[in-house]
Amino acid sequence: MISPVSKKSKRALVSPALERECINTVRVLAADMVQAANSGHPGAPMGCAPLAHVLWTMAMDYSPANPDWMGRDRFVLSNGHACALQYVMLYLTGYTGVGMEDLKSFRQVGSKTPGHPENFVTDGVEVCTGPLGQGISNAVGMAMGERHLAATFNRPGFDIFDNYTYVICGDGCLQEGVSSEASSLAGHLGLGRLIVLYDDNKITIDGSTDLSFTEDVCKRYESYGWHVQVVDSVAETTDALAAAVEAARAEKSRPSFIKVTTVIGHGSVNEGSEKTHGAPLGAVDVAAVKTKFGMDPEKSFQVSADVLQTYRAAGIEGDALASDWKDTMQRYREAYPDLAKDYDRRLQFGMPETDLAELLPTFKEGDKDMATRKFSQACLKSVAPSMPELVGGSADLSGSNLTFLGLSRDFQKDSYDGRYIRFGVREHAMAALCNGMFAYGLLRPFCATFLVFSGYAMGSIRCSALSKFGVIYIMTHDSIGLGEDGPTHQPVETLETLRSIPNTLVLRPCDANEVSAAYMLALRRPYTPSVISLTRQTVTFQRTTAATALQGGYTLISATSPVLILVGTGSEVGLCSEAAKILTQEGIATSVVSMLSMEVFMEQTPEHWRKTFPAGVPVLSVEASSVNGWHKYSHAQVGMTRFGASGPGNDLFKKFGFTTENVAEKGRKLVKFYKKAGSVPDLLNRPDF
Repeated sequence: MISPVSKKSKRALVSPALERECINTVRVLAADMVQAANSGHPGAPMGCAPLAHVLWTMAMDYSPANPDWMGRDRFVLSNGHACALQYVMLYLTGYTGVGMEDLKSFRQVGSKTPGHPENFVTDGVEVCTGPLGQGISNAVGMAMGERHLAATFNRPGFDIFDNYTYVICGDGCLQEGVSSEASSLAGHLGLGRLIVLYDDNKITIDGSTDLSFTEDVCKRYESYGWHVQVVDSVAETTDALAAAVEAARAEKSRPSFIKVTTVIGHGSVNEGSEKTHGAPLGAVDVAAVKTKFGMDPEKSFQVSADVLQTYRAAGIEGDALASDWKDTMQRYREAYPDLAKDYDRRLQFGMPETDLAELLPTFKEGDKDMATRKFSQACLKSVAPSMPELVGGSADLSGSNLTFLGLSRDFQKDSYDGRYIRFGVREHAMAALCNGMFAYGLLRPFCATFLVFSGYAMGSIRCSALSKFGVIYIMTHDSIGLGEDGPTHQPVETLETLRSIPNTLVLRPCDANEVSAAYMLALRRPYTPSVISLTRQTVTFQRTTAATALQGGYTLISATSPVLILVGTGSEVGLCSEAAKILTQEGIATSVVSMLSMEVFMEQTPEHWRKTFPAGVPVLSVEASSVNGWHKYSHAQVGMTRFGASGPGNDLFKKFGFTTENVAEKGRKLVKFYKKAGSVPDLLNRPDF
């Protein structure tokens, strides 16, 4: 078992005077960074410097030489606008990926110190923060990941997973609803290794928090079931804060919330004011701050040898911890080779020994027709036994989303080994928690709700894509076909919105085999989030194969010398197939294209594009969703241009023109239009700059 470092011994090495110099150096470096960039947020870093000092020198286990060490404590700066603080601490403690020149190039193009933390840019940054509330919510997911992996991998004498997750957050984070959702669930789950330091500086961009935020935050967190402490000041000493952090570390059954009163822009002539929040202090004020703290007002980016030695010593101590952990892991490998093998596979996002094509179900004509959400359930149950990293659940819609794994109990505070998560009615937090679990490592989280409610989660889904987190979003009831619940529950613009997010796969399968293909595509892409869009209503078998569907878009029905192509997704592919039969019988040779994923289709070769959409053939797209986005492929569209309505799904499809007769009629008119026009625009003939 790995023993924790004695925090008292580390604290005894630093005199009060040196500690004050360390903290003031952090403040001044942050102010210099913002001043040099002529952009940024100096106030929060200057106020939070004592919090960072305590965490990096007395509390956290981290390794600058091994930033991805799995045994490290996780740190999340939820108020990401204060990122100058985090970059300063990474430099001071010795992370090789952040040097002094990086501090000087803060917020510049190509810099390792971007304007908000980005996990794929800077060593030591766990998640992308900046959208307030995301970071603290991600941290809850990280704490969940730690507890689950500890229950899965730890054995007597081998606490491979036993880290803490630390957060610094501000007033804005706690005003965002996503943090309330996440914090509520954290309390329910009893995540005792989660410690949040609340920077209570009583300032937002508009001014005092008295303008809009006067609730008793501590009572709120007490009601969530958190362990709550208050530190009234860190202006003169960090003793009370250090003691509070130690008490939080000792509390194993509840997450901890420490409200710390700070002064935004501490040391500035405008300290305590919103004027220090989001703009440089100005050269005169920065010089005055340096003079006040006993530093040379004429020098920028100055760090004394004693300060640098103090922080570098803390980093070196962490490197030693990482080395000890590595030795322990080697002994673990010898004692538990099967567990170690699974650990290594997960760490590299490796696939199971049995190929996914063999694990996932294959369907044939004559099998029972069902809704694609039911085929999704079959896929989950097929792969879950071979992929124990697959963990997740639903936002209180398990019976509708059909996301039960069928082999695991719930993840609860008395069963952290469970793989099924009851997120509750918390769509936004659900997605943010999955981001945190993915960021923690060794997990492929999934979550589910109705497609329309992905709108509640969109901020977190966007962060999945930006952060390169391969979260799997299972979104059911994906069109007006959900029926009687009406337009409040019927997605119209949603697919278009999701398709517009970079690094996101949107997969809308038309039948059972395409559902299997969707899961193959999602599971094989660990750095891209996937949205699997599924029907409530039954779909018919379309003679697809998963192997062919992996192309994203392909010709499902190939007519000889076609004069019309119908392209659809999901439940509308069957509609296209029926319409094509009628048109072909009339002498209008019609092919059908199934577009499982526009993103995957565009990854194919230009030759495949041209084979699928040959020049000179008009294309009609059919999708029970917004028509926007289809103009890239189709000359005309059958889609939704207004909100839906309440009523049985079949009746709604008739009302809005999703019938065989209407699609066939629109196809006839399209062919007639271009026959009269004399030529068909080649939509694929576009410049590729």
